[in-house]
Amino acid sequence: MNALSALERFRQLAPVEPEKLIGLWRGRGVPTGHPLDGILENLGWFGKRFTEDLRADALLFQSGDRRLTAIDPAPIPLRLALRFHFLGRTRTARNLFSHLQKGMRAAGPTAMLKVLPYEGMRSAAMVYDRMPITDYFRQIGEDRLMGLMVIENDVRRYFFELERVRDPAEEGR
Repeated sequence: MNALSALERFRQLAPVEPEKLIGLWRGRGVPTGHPLDGILENLGWFGKRFTEDLRADALLFQSGDRRLTAIDPAPIPLRLALRFHFLGRTRTARNLFSHLQKGMRAAGPTAMLKVLPYEGMRSAAMVYDRMPITDYFRQIGEDRLMGLMVIENDVRRYFFELERVRDPAEEGR
């Protein structure tokens, strides 16, 4: 899919309220030729978690078989990552990131959910606390979302999908 057809698909989807996002979501990129295509998956990206107070673990990564680690994206040099994106798809990057995860753990949620307009339609959006990034969400189905990541001052759009999953941390409560 190219970026134009992904954007057209996104535009046709229904808006979603932030409260409908509460829970754990598994993510996957939608390949459109964006520099970040495939990088998150190579690094072990799991998805996102949204809490009842409308805060978010914006970047959850798989650590081992079952453990999820929330990463604080603020120290990531975004412009360099976009410029040297080809390195992010390498085995070396995956190995290095697995060692750096411990030091990149988030002390708590790193983003907030709110309702924002995108091209005139108001829907849930996730605004990163210390990064110039907003993820806009539209509903594909009851437990599926399409996301569109906007980086301030960058015309390119990164597309991804989220699917709700059972949160192991909620079991037994």
